[in-house]
Amino acid sequence: MAKKVTLEESFEALDSIIEELQSGELTLEESFKKYEEGMKLIKSCNDSIDKVEKKLLVINGDAQ
Repeated sequence: MAKKVTLEESFEALDSIIEELQSGELTLEESFKKYEEGMKLIKSCNDSIDKVEKKLLVINGDAQ
């Protein structure tokens, strides 16, 4: 079973990918792979944030 990556860990990984891409030291193929990896992380982050947002809406709805 794969370890669940936290939102903070995903942000750190994205920062690392951005630094690597900006360094200019990667080949085109490596850059494309890093870009794909970054896009997957962004989707994962968005999904996590959406889940939390929906939970907050439910909680706030119950409080009214």
